Amino acid sequence: MRYSSSMYSPLKHVIMKHPKDAFKSQEHLSENWKTFNYLREPNFDEALKEFSELTNIIEQQGTQIDYLPSSDKVGLDSIYAHDPVKFTPAGALILKSGKKLRQPEASVFKEFLTERGIPIIGELVGDAVSDAGDIVWLDDRTLLVGRGYRTNDEAIRQLKEMTADLVDEFIVVQLPHDQGEEECLHLMSFLSVVDKDLAVVHSPLMPVFLRQLLLQKGFQLIEVPKKEYDTLGCNVLAIAPRVCVLTNENASTIQQLKDAGATVHVYKGQEISLLGTGGPTCLTCPVVRG
Repeated sequence: MRYSSSMYSPLKHVIMKHPKDAFKSQEHLSENWKTFNYLREPNFDEALKEFSELTNIIEQQGTQIDYLPSSDKVGLDSIYAHDPVKFTPAGALILKSGKKLRQPEASVFKEFLTERGIPIIGELVGDAVSDAGDIVWLDDRTLLVGRGYRTNDEAIRQLKEMTADLVDEFIVVQLPHDQGEEECLHLMSFLSVVDKDLAVVHSPLMPVFLRQLLLQKGFQLIEVPKKEYDTLGCNVLAIAPRVCVLTNENASTIQQLKDAGATVHVYKGQEISLLGTGGPTCLTCPVVRG
């Protein structure tokens, strides 16, 4: 089987974590939301409704969803199933989060994949740290990796080694300091590739070379305004080319996508997305696209 090396091909198989297994209960949220730096305490019942709305959209595409198990080893952020693992055409890379609270998620994910017979082709070791939100397939043979507070130089060295046979261009993108080390800024915070020639971006955070590279490669750029960047307008999940999912508070971005010929699905993401700053790409780990 060929696993995923695309951000936009039709989503066939995805791994997610249900809020009933990540958030567990209102009491659990009350005890832990500050530790995990959420904007406020999420409402458990509303989170369940929002998640159901999102999974309904994904399932209507015909996508198989597998759910990570509940585990006492991991915390609230395990709902953001994208980050502990990145898939390549040959199988999974097991990462180690730059956020220490999230590092136990990798071993739980590894066990889950092993039980299902999904191949693992590499694993970060030693001082290397990286989140999958910093790793973007620009096309089948081009990999962008963000160097910031969540992904360090040693991880980049190891990732380059592990993907050497799978990648023609391995491009390191230096990320800005922005809001600082405690806030989560990934490469995917300001870049979502939703078709071979369409990307959703927040240009003020983009390195000049990256913006120029996208334009040189023929990408049309959907420019997310600052207000909508703050409501995760740049966090767009493609469930097929130009078939997009994002939170419902991003009217300008939604209209620009529609003007570019995209089909747009929205969900209310107040509890599961905005409060933990993790949009639909963060909530989904694509296994197979095709």
